[in-house]
Amino acid sequence: MNNILNTSLLTFKKLKAKGFLILFLITILFPLRIFAQQPAVIDQVVAVVGKNIILQSDIENQYIQMRIQRGISGSSSEIRCSILEDMLFQKLMLNQAELDSITVTDDQVEQEMERRLKYFINELGSQEKLEAYYNKTVVEIKTELRRMVKDQMLGQKVQEEIMSKVMVTPEEVRQFFKNMSKDSIPLVPAEYEIAQIVKRPPISVDEKLEVKEKLNGLRKRILAGERFSTLAVLYSEDPGSAKKGGELGFYGRGELYPEFEAVAFKLRDGEISEIVETEAGFHIIQMIERRGDYVNVRHILLMTKVSPLALEKARIQLDSIALLLRNDSITFEKAVEKFSEEENKTTGGLLLNSYTAGVRFEADMLDPQVSFVIDKLKIGEISDPVPMKTEDGKDAYRLLKLVVKTTPHKANLKDDYNRIAEWALQDKKQKSVENWIRSKSKNAYVDIHPDFQQCKFDFNWKAE
Repeated sequence: MNNILNTSLLTFKKLKAKGFLILFLITILFPLRIFAQQPAVIDQVVAVVGKNIILQSDIENQYIQMRIQRGISGSSSEIRCSILEDMLFQKLMLNQAELDSITVTDDQVEQEMERRLKYFINELGSQEKLEAYYNKTVVEIKTELRRMVKDQMLGQKVQEEIMSKVMVTPEEVRQFFKNMSKDSIPLVPAEYEIAQIVKRPPISVDEKLEVKEKLNGLRKRILAGERFSTLAVLYSEDPGSAKKGGELGFYGRGELYPEFEAVAFKLRDGEISEIVETEAGFHIIQMIERRGDYVNVRHILLMTKVSPLALEKARIQLDSIALLLRNDSITFEKAVEKFSEEENKTTGGLLLNSYTAGVRFEADMLDPQVSFVIDKLKIGEISDPVPMKTEDGKDAYRLLKLVVKTTPHKANLKDDYNRIAEWALQDKKQKSVENWIRSKSKNAYVDIHPDFQQCKFDFNWKAE
C-alpha cells in the first residue's frame, strides 16, 4: 500500500537472511563503509575474480553489519571466510553479466538505490543521523550504494537466467521424495482453508463532519501558539508517528498518499496545512524540513469511525445471511457474490495467505481472532457474525466458514504433492546454480590473498 502509513501503521518488511540461493543476500541491506564508529582498517585487495576486485574493507563492512543486524555465531575467521566466498560468487556472476551483455537501466538502479536509502533513513530516524552514522554526506552514500546496487542487480539477472529453465517432472518429484530419509521427512502441520462474507458499514457524512470539526479545532490551537508535536502525541490516531510528536521521517515522492504528498511538498518550513483527506482519514500537516526530493513532516491523523448503529445493522444483515446458508437456501459462493463487500470476490470468499499467495494457512499464520472462531467450527460450518478490522482500520463484521482442515502428518505424495514438488524444484534450482559455479570457477581467473587461503571454501576457487 503506497501510503503515509507504510512506516507508522505498517512496519517495514525485513529482508530475510540466507535462503537456499547463495547470492545477493550478504549485501542487500546496505553494506556501506560503516567504520565511522569503528577502528580504522588498512585496506587491501584480498581477491580478484576476472577484472573485479574484493577489498578487505568490503569483508569487514559486511562482518560488522552482520553483528549489528542479526547476530552471528561461529569464529570470526570462519565468518569472514564465508563472507568472502559469497563475494566471490557475486563477482563471478558480475563477470558473466558482462560477457552476456546483460544490462539494467539507470532508472531501475536509481529506484532500488532510493528504496534502500529510504529504508535506512527510517531505521536510523533521519537523514542527519544516517550521515552522522556513516560519516558521509547523503550524496557520497548514494554514489557508493548506486554502484553496489547495479552490480547486485546484474548478478541477480544472471542467476535468474540460470534458474529460469529449471523444471521438475512428476517422476523427479517422486524420486526426490523417495531419496529423502524417513527421519528427514518433515511433519506437515494442520492447515486451514477459510472463506468469509464481509459487511463494511459506510461512514456517515455526519461522522466525517464531526472529525473535520475536531481536527480544525486542533489546527486553530496550533495557529494560536500550541505545539504541533504536543497535540500530535495527545490526539493523533497514527500510533507509529504520534509517539514521535507526529514526525514521519524523510519521504520521497511517490511514497505517500497522493493527496497527502501533493500538499506536503508545497509547504514551507513550519507551515501548517489545511485539512487533507486520504484513505486513512483526515490530516493536518506541518513541514519540518525539505531536502531536495525528500520531505520530513509532522501530521495529526484523525480517522473516521463507523457508527454503532451502522455496525449493528451490518451484524443483523449477516445474521440473516447465515440463516439462509444454514437452511441451504443459497450456496456460500452465491452469497459471497451477492452480499459480500470484500474487494476480491474471485476466490469465492476464500482468504488469501499473504505469505504463500495460496489459500491455505497454518495455525500460526491466522489472525488470533480468526483462529479462535475457526477452532470451534466443523468443516463446512458457518460462524455467527464476527467483528473485524478492515485493512484501513475500520470496524466491520464477517461470517467465517471452515472449508478445509487437515490433520498434522508426515509429508506424503498423496496429500502434499504440490508442497513436495516445490521442495524438489528448489533443490534442483540450487544444484543448477552450484553446478554453474563449479563450472565457471574452474575457468575464471580467481586470485585469493594468502591471508585467506586457509579458508575452507565449499567450492574450489583456483586460478587457471
